[in-house]
Amino acid sequence: MTNDEILGSNGLKEGNQAPDFSFNSINQKMKLSDFRKRKVVVYFYPRDFTTGCTTEAAEFTTDYDKFKRAGIEIIGVSPDTEESHEKFKEKMKIPYHLASDINNVVTKKYGTYGLKKFMGKEYMGVNRTTFLVDEDGRIVRIFSKVKPQGHSTQVLEAFENKVN
Repeated sequence: MTNDEILGSNGLKEGNQAPDFSFNSINQKMKLSDFRKRKVVVYFYPRDFTTGCTTEAAEFTTDYDKFKRAGIEIIGVSPDTEESHEKFKEKMKIPYHLASDINNVVTKKYGTYGLKKFMGKEYMGVNRTTFLVDEDGRIVRIFSKVKPQGHSTQVLEAFENKVN
């Protein structure tokens, strides 16, 4: 098995069309392609209610009005269930969409599911990665190995400076 097969990477690069995916949000079926003509942040995170994921979600929530004013939508993707997402949204007062990817279909399409290391142990999981998608559905920026603290500001600045 090659390293790309292990990581589930499909070689997505800036300039590629963002793979479409479906998800349920606010009791309705949605797709990434429903947001064409708008800029979208698609951020992948490992798990609801963990320290880093809570920090990242809190910052995107705090900055959400700035994103909305700039015409940017946010979609968080993790392997948690829809029920977990609803509890996470309620507790964190998250105003944006969270997509459930229980079987890692979306994370594999985006190459964010792969080998991780923690305290000397290796395991398969979601690597924290963010994709900025333009109005035509093209990936204009990829942030790999994201550090949650300050990431929301980093993303907003990247859209303001590079994607206009």
